[in-house]
Amino acid sequence: MNPLLEKLQPYPFERMAALLAGVQPDAGHAPVNLSIGEPKHPTPPVITDAMAAAFGGLASYPATAGGPELRAAIAGWLRRRYRLDAFDPQTQVLPVNGSREALFAFAQTVIDPRAGAVVVCPNPFYQIYEGAALLAGASVHYVEQSPEKGLRCDWGAVPDEVWARTQLLYVCSPGNPTGTVMPLDEWRLLFALADRHGFAIAADECYSEIYLDENAPPLGSLEAAQALGRHDYRGLVAFSSLSKRSNAPGMRSGFVAGDARLIGAFRLYRTYHGSAMSPTVQAASLAAWNDEAHVAENRRLYCEKFDALAPLLEGVLDTARPQAGFYFWAKVPGGDDQAFVRELYRRFNVLALPGSFLAREVDGRNPGSGFIRLALVEPLARCLEAAGRIRSFVQATERAGA
Repeated sequence: MNPLLEKLQPYPFERMAALLAGVQPDAGHAPVNLSIGEPKHPTPPVITDAMAAAFGGLASYPATAGGPELRAAIAGWLRRRYRLDAFDPQTQVLPVNGSREALFAFAQTVIDPRAGAVVVCPNPFYQIYEGAALLAGASVHYVEQSPEKGLRCDWGAVPDEVWARTQLLYVCSPGNPTGTVMPLDEWRLLFALADRHGFAIAADECYSEIYLDENAPPLGSLEAAQALGRHDYRGLVAFSSLSKRSNAPGMRSGFVAGDARLIGAFRLYRTYHGSAMSPTVQAASLAAWNDEAHVAENRRLYCEKFDALAPLLEGVLDTARPQAGFYFWAKVPGGDDQAFVRELYRRFNVLALPGSFLAREVDGRNPGSGFIRLALVEPLARCLEAAGRIRSFVQATERAGA
């Protein structure tokens, strides 16, 4: 058995099951689950119709690189979305079966464990980053995102000796769970560090199309690279997905794009990994990347929920609307996120995710402790119902403690 498996920590939802074991929620309240970031809006017909018309593709083995039409559609979308001057669909794009498996597999491609490799990632973070690093034989250095820093990573606090051993940096912008977007100056610093120390950057951008201001889409990593004169995107690979953008999490479709050298190595790895995208899924994906109307409607639905819930939650939780994404990252009264989640579930049958489950303790501090993540994925009426129950729960708890 691979001994590195023993280094893996339980996934947040395994810890949730243990936290809530034996708890019986009030049967007078219908359950509302805001703990899992699984989109619930309907998958648009432009995707489902394209998939239904392409079932004949199931009779063929797929190519690792994907079809030229899909790669061209992805490159075209990248040029339009990020105003890129040029993007080569043959060498700089690779379709993948969702960003999750690609984020994991990329570490296995670029890390050489013999060199005492380090992977740097935000804290809190998406746990795939940690698992990918550990199973590639690297150690993990966590960079705290704290309210004192505006929920941004203090990259300058990472010691030089850590950067010197770093082979891979995971970043997430817009962030999960914080919803923060990295500005150009932050990218300038990271690119300079990558040039100095020779590490690759994996930019997780699966929330890039869920934003609250139609006139201010989040800055992307490839867009930042071009703005800083890095037209070859050296050392950078961006990861994107249709799961959130197009409400198609079950389709498992995304792409990686960027540095042609890294894309080529990743393509070689995936040839042996056996994870090529089905031609049927490719046809549906092509239709999705070529259509923006359903994405704009998706954003409208999330904006409607943020507009409705913010006044209810901001009065009882320390939170604010994120720059992007579909989460509220909220500080809870009393500071015990796990107790808050357990009691909210018991008394009001609402599930939230403890922030401490999304982070690691470093030097005696867990930056997710005292926070909860609320995923606004349910329909508006159910989200409003949950927000009302959260408000009632906090107010009742405050009265009881007065």
